[in-house]
Amino acid sequence: MEGILVIEKINQTGIRGFILLGLGIFPELQPFLFWFFLLIYLMTITGNLLIFLLIVADHHLHTPMYLFLANLSCLDTCYSIIILPKMLANLLTGERTITVSACIAQYHFFSLCTGTETYLLAVMSYDRYLAICRPLLYASIMNRKFCFQLMAVTWLNSLIFNAILVAFVAQLSFCGPNVIDHYFCDFHPLEKLSCTDTSLLEIIMFFLSIVFAISPFLLTLISYICIIGTIIKIKSTTGQRKAFSTCSSHLMVVCLYYGTLIIVYVLPDSPTLRHLNKIFSIFYTVMTPLINPLIYTLRNKEIHKTLRRFYGKMLILGRCHPKAPISCQFVR
Repeated sequence: MEGILVIEKINQTGIRGFILLGLGIFPELQPFLFWFFLLIYLMTITGNLLIFLLIVADHHLHTPMYLFLANLSCLDTCYSIIILPKMLANLLTGERTITVSACIAQYHFFSLCTGTETYLLAVMSYDRYLAICRPLLYASIMNRKFCFQLMAVTWLNSLIFNAILVAFVAQLSFCGPNVIDHYFCDFHPLEKLSCTDTSLLEIIMFFLSIVFAISPFLLTLISYICIIGTIIKIKSTTGQRKAFSTCSSHLMVVCLYYGTLIIVYVLPDSPTLRHLNKIFSIFYTVMTPLINPLIYTLRNKEIHKTLRRFYGKMLILGRCHPKAPISCQFVR
């Protein structure tokens, strides 16, 4: 929260707000885009909250893999809350202004979620590595205490480093122009609009990119190289299929998230590629939080069982009459 407090100390000289150009689509498409992204927003919030509540409520799912999945659902919910409400407001009203403080705050929380998710995906890949490559040691290593420690470290690590980064970003002065050719506040647009020397900030950002992007990506990659090597050595086809099914969902999430994230930050920021950059940004900021619940629920038998149990209990409770408590005792 240190970074947010520093935001209030922004130099009052210069511009007081930015203009978010959004997706840069023709005005006649704005109503369609509003309803389209509103539907995505509602589906994302509903899907991720449902997974989170199912995992919290069902003790059968209180295992490391599902506790990490609950964290991922929480992060995806935060992603949507940070990005989509402002985007929807801009599409509905046409009012595209955002204050400097609000813009930096949006970037802070977005960067916090991004940094946390990269390490959470690495932790989830390590969990699958232990389950497949070191099954005899899995229970002793990945116990509940260690699981909660890993989750706490991923959040605290990102929170501390992002607070430092935003403390520096909040010291920037903005003298104009004030137009951000994007649908949310990201680091590079803010850096380009600044009239302050950003050489130190660029060094800090390069260091943080290694810490929060390259390092967790390499950890995830190494884990899956070991996993694939172990699966190939399994002689039984059924065994190979079973082993791969335990990590295929997570592998799809990793490929989708890192694939679009790398494309966005590797593509040169030229006018011809800017719209393509926005499209790929939509994939990892808007579409990935929507797709993640579908990927994990469509192929996960335990989630299916929990949903059926939950649905069955709701049906039984719906049939219970207040004057006939005996018929519903087994529900309680």
